[in-house]
Amino acid sequence: MQVSKNELLAVLAQFNPWWRGEAIADLPGWRRAAFRELSSWMTQPPAPRAVLLSGARQIGKTTLLLQAADALLRQGVPAANILYATFDHPIVKLAGIDAVISAWREREPRVDGPEYLLLDEAQFIREWGTWVKHQVDFRKDRRIAFTGSAMPLVEAGQESGVGRWHTIRLTTLSFYEYLQIKQLQLPALPRLRSLRDLMGWSASDFYRVTDLAVPYVGHFHEYLVRGGFPQTAQVDSITQAQRLLREDIIDKVLKRDMTALFGVRRVLDLEHTFLYLCMHDGGLLDMVDLCGNLEVKRPTAQSFIELLQATHLIYRLAPFGYGKDVLRARFKIYLADAAIAPAVMLKGKAILEDPAALGVATETAVFKHLFARYYAQNVRFSYWRGKRDHEVDLVAEVGSELIPFEVKYRAQHTGTRELKGLVELCRSRQIERGYVVTKSLTDFGPMEGLDTAAQVMRVPAPLLCYWMGASEVPGDDD
Repeated sequence: MQVSKNELLAVLAQFNPWWRGEAIADLPGWRRAAFRELSSWMTQPPAPRAVLLSGARQIGKTTLLLQAADALLRQGVPAANILYATFDHPIVKLAGIDAVISAWREREPRVDGPEYLLLDEAQFIREWGTWVKHQVDFRKDRRIAFTGSAMPLVEAGQESGVGRWHTIRLTTLSFYEYLQIKQLQLPALPRLRSLRDLMGWSASDFYRVTDLAVPYVGHFHEYLVRGGFPQTAQVDSITQAQRLLREDIIDKVLKRDMTALFGVRRVLDLEHTFLYLCMHDGGLLDMVDLCGNLEVKRPTAQSFIELLQATHLIYRLAPFGYGKDVLRARFKIYLADAAIAPAVMLKGKAILEDPAALGVATETAVFKHLFARYYAQNVRFSYWRGKRDHEVDLVAEVGSELIPFEVKYRAQHTGTRELKGLVELCRSRQIERGYVVTKSLTDFGPMEGLDTAAQVMRVPAPLLCYWMGASEVPGDDD
């Protein structure tokens, strides 16, 4: 569509203050853990590919792009060779990518060196997959980073995108990142190269860290109810944080993005489906019960669930196994962040007084942290159910190794009776090690008396989430 070039230039000039020699306003000093990976792909790309930042609304994708622009400028890249544009803006969306680049080059003639294109909400670019493919194949002088709030940005262009872009999947803030943003002064915890390191700790190591971690517990509970979105993390009032989460993030996805990107018309039914999932967070999805309660047909409900996953509001966890057994079994549903259910259900801090709800929120947070740590390594996550209906909450397939995680977030110390599923799985699959995620800081250390050869380590949830989120910690399979 034809858009006035003067209007388009005015918008682009507003987005790119460095063209006028001005600094980027209100850029935070903290950085997401993903910044390092993005920066390396922009400055010294391991392969000739674009970079896709994929994740939910309001988790810091735009900030990451602007921080990348700031870092490039500090490294001496000419301001004229950096373009930032968001296709969420109506003028930019209507103009299209070719008009944006033409207007950029008319205002800012190119200087020697690579061009850097930072494109926000690229799902609104017409035929975006074809355009990116063409740029990567034929414009070796350009380095492109683009963002998207919907998984179809990845899926719709997978075939043409093979070898053309590298995906960085962003989750909501980890507990570690949350603490950094809050700028809290807490005792320093030891670094772990891997969770496996805990297997070699002495009794005195566990006692020492238990004492150091005491101040972390209250902040972990606040993190569960406040949420892992940068905007909500920095609001003083938890009530206001949950309102922002509910109105500025969830409602916009359900009522705007679903209509604009996917053409959803039955928004009320979609909202009811999401409310149902909020009430069953971390549980097995019963499609018969969902359809009966909401009076929707199964294909419609299935479509809604796939759309909620596409917009990063939920994760679906398949049962352990392969083939027909998995296809016939029920999926487990986790919300994208532990704070979503309390915010949507208007519970405030009430979950902290509800042991069952607190356990669900913790399991959701644990899964998100493990997923964020391992997704880039193509780790497959599942849950396990044995012949006697004993279960294990999470199983990570890291290469040829299975690593089970059982969440027991309860006041009582974890005993052998509560771990029948874990023991059964470890014995049947000859698993070498597993982890039990606990509540009390004193419920920390190796399990004794289990009828299995596997080494099983109890790790309090605040510590596990801290270590999994710490940017310096490599993967557990290293």
